[in-house]
Amino acid sequence: MVRLEQGDMARATVFNRDPVEQARAFAALGFEYLHVVDLDGAFAGRPMNAAAVARILAAVKIPLQLGGGIRDRATIEAWLGKGVARVIIGTAAVRDPALVKEAARAYPDRIAVGLDARDGKVAVEGWAKTSELSALDLARRFEDAGVAAIIHTDIARDGMLGGLDLDAAIALADAVSIPVIASGGLASLDDVRALLAPRAQKLAGAIAGRALYDGRLDAAEALRLIRAARAA
Repeated sequence: MVRLEQGDMARATVFNRDPVEQARAFAALGFEYLHVVDLDGAFAGRPMNAAAVARILAAVKIPLQLGGGIRDRATIEAWLGKGVARVIIGTAAVRDPALVKEAARAYPDRIAVGLDARDGKVAVEGWAKTSELSALDLARRFEDAGVAAIIHTDIARDGMLGGLDLDAAIALADAVSIPVIASGGLASLDDVRALLAPRAQKLAGAIAGRALYDGRLDAAEALRLIRAARAA
């Protein structure tokens, strides 16, 4: 498993060379959803790690959402057919919004939009390029399309362990009816507590990466806090 800093492939850290082993570890801890990105595919514009994803799907039972290089209907259908619970469309959401809308109609609750923002503008092609489209404008394109979720990532924070930009994620969740998942920078139990606070109630969830791999986020305690909040 590899993590980048701010989406830069030159600043990659390998945490585990066996993605199946890591997926099993997350499932054993009690996580209920697995977020996977084909980083090579995001840059190449097509799937590049299909065999690794297939092994993960065979190894764990928890739902898996997948992003990276998913830019046409055939790729969407292929991944969903192989057992991916939800695909994340990023670059194609900017360049071919009709694809997202068609896929969301064809596969309800299985299409998410990856909204990766740099200075308020949406980045594409594995974050290598920045569009002129604002994060909110892109989200509003799909307001009535039946999209399952928007994955909102703050590129400046991703992999930097500086804490989530909750203000931006919450503002987006307030502005659209599509469920919003926050990503980028989640670093500690304080971030988990902030996600469980009343002002963040509109958020559908958050994605944790580097902090889990390097041990600074106690997964068991984070899950305990979440379960306690649900019970309350």
